Amino acid sequence: MSLMRQVWLLVLGVVLASLLGAVAVSTMSTRQLLQTQLQIKNSDNAAALALALSQQRGDAELMQLLISAQFDTGYYESVVWRQPDGNLAFERRAPARASQAPAWFVALTPITVQPGVAQLSSGWNAIGSVEVMSHSAYAYDELWRSVTRMGALLLGLGALASLGAYLALHRIRRPLDNAVAQARGLMEGQFAQMELPHVPELQRLTEAMNAMVARVKLMFEAQGEQLQALRLQAHCDGLTGMSTRKHFLAELESALTRDEGPARGGLVLLRLRDLALLNQRLGRPAVDQALLTLSRAVKAYPDRVRGCLAGRLNGSDFALWLPAPDVAAETAQALADALRLSLPAFGPGIQVSLGAVDLPRESALGQWFAEADKVLARAETQAGFVVEFHRGAASGEAGKSSSSAGAQGEQAWRAQILDALKERRARLSQFPLLDREGRLLHLECPLQLQMEADGPFEPATRWLPLAVRSRLTAEVDLLAVSLALEAINRDGQARCVNIAPASLLDGSFVARVREQVFQAPQAARKLGLELAETAAVQHFDLLLEMGRQLRPLGVKLGLEHAGAGLAQVDRLYQAGLDYVKLDASVVSGVSGDAARAAFVRGMLVMLRSLALKVYAEGLRDGMDVQALWDCEVDGVTGPWATAQGGKS
Repeated sequence: MSLMRQVWLLVLGVVLASLLGAVAVSTMSTRQLLQTQLQIKNSDNAAALALALSQQRGDAELMQLLISAQFDTGYYESVVWRQPDGNLAFERRAPARASQAPAWFVALTPITVQPGVAQLSSGWNAIGSVEVMSHSAYAYDELWRSVTRMGALLLGLGALASLGAYLALHRIRRPLDNAVAQARGLMEGQFAQMELPHVPELQRLTEAMNAMVARVKLMFEAQGEQLQALRLQAHCDGLTGMSTRKHFLAELESALTRDEGPARGGLVLLRLRDLALLNQRLGRPAVDQALLTLSRAVKAYPDRVRGCLAGRLNGSDFALWLPAPDVAAETAQALADALRLSLPAFGPGIQVSLGAVDLPRESALGQWFAEADKVLARAETQAGFVVEFHRGAASGEAGKSSSSAGAQGEQAWRAQILDALKERRARLSQFPLLDREGRLLHLECPLQLQMEADGPFEPATRWLPLAVRSRLTAEVDLLAVSLALEAINRDGQARCVNIAPASLLDGSFVARVREQVFQAPQAARKLGLELAETAAVQHFDLLLEMGRQLRPLGVKLGLEHAGAGLAQVDRLYQAGLDYVKLDASVVSGVSGDAARAAFVRGMLVMLRSLALKVYAEGLRDGMDVQALWDCEVDGVTGPWATAQGGKS
């Protein structure tokens, strides 16, 4: 039984005991008063009647008439005239009168009264005695009326007292409920501060809770700072702060395999020529300053354009990946022009070669660098700040899609997507997310659309950029949620679908998802919605509102492609997430790199402190998977998990 219920029952018991005690004492007092008054009435009436009878000089008939007259004018039970020897001379008795009070009340409060007795005389001669007994039923009636009136009054006062006690307890309970909510929020990673209540004892409790929350928040922030230091150590070059070669390659491979993004992209390689010779001629400090200037020019693009990647591949080589078609050559030339103006200030003989390629995004990672290395080699054969460019031709189905997109235009593609949505020409792919024991946690279900009737189902890499440009992502994601709920209803297997961050900008999107979930409450408990890390960075309030509306209905909410961007989310503890999925660029190669493993462990500690599940995505190597199990991640997905799921 809760403390508040115990206190409430105690207060109620005290009030009831007080009421019963007050009624009992008042009843006994009133009973004693009525009994005394009735006794006095009997005695007074007997004395008055005896005086009147004594004046009749012993005339029996007159005395009987007088007794009858007195009996008829009063509320008497009996009037008896006895002779001096005690024999009955005359009496009048009233029939028994039922009291208005209940029988149990009469039995519980007996009124015992002796009859009033007075002596009769005629001169100096005694002629007997008279006994007068009043009716007690009237006393019981009055006592009952008095008790009921008093009981009603006390009951009303008790009700008011109970209401006052309830309001007082409710006032006391509010700070306690706030403390419970604060503790639960702390378990979920929310660091809310409570206002101090007016009750001194609860003020101390609230102050202690607020101090604890503030301390935990400081610990979380310290973990974030430590995690940032580990990230710089694991992923970044010590001189320039740019991604190392290993991390840049992992980031690029992860970007190339994601659904979002254009069909083509660009890669720019930059090389500071003759680095060893420059160190000898200009000195290491001057060359380091030149490298910092070059790195700042390259890093300016990821800082301004979302999705750009930049890294230092080795001592003299830098790379810049651009998630947009037909911009590589222009970007490389802009970099060459900027460096031509800034680098010669550090000394003569500084030259930079730039090679740029534009390729389909589904091209293999090796092909990207092979083509970029070729054009970079051509640039190195020329003096100065030289740019060489190569545009790769699309091939296979990708080429058909790209050429089709260019030929048809945006309106045609929008019409195709709308037709596919209207006719529900779509299906969900299924990729397993496994735990350490190989159990299936849920199915990752990216959506595929059939752009043309009887045509192939195409992955999101082909049509999602056009859907984003056409502002159709909300409709696409609603269809994905609908298909997932239907599939869960069929087989009961938990599923997770990807939600584009752009869908959050549609004001009715969350309400429509909520309506779908309302109509399938059982399936909703096994539905997960994933958004890219950028949703938390750029649309945090919208993500927060989505969690507030959907999580109470059982829907799981998670972030995918999570990495360094989590450090930019100031209120991650308030996001209302269930899990975070670490990006492939963070977890790839963790088995052979102690610094990367330390960074992953740091992220796990931080995210676990927010009561979040932590998964890893894009895993290909079994050694990396084992290293992640050692780091105690909750689940993995990717080609390795798909292969294991196929075997099982």
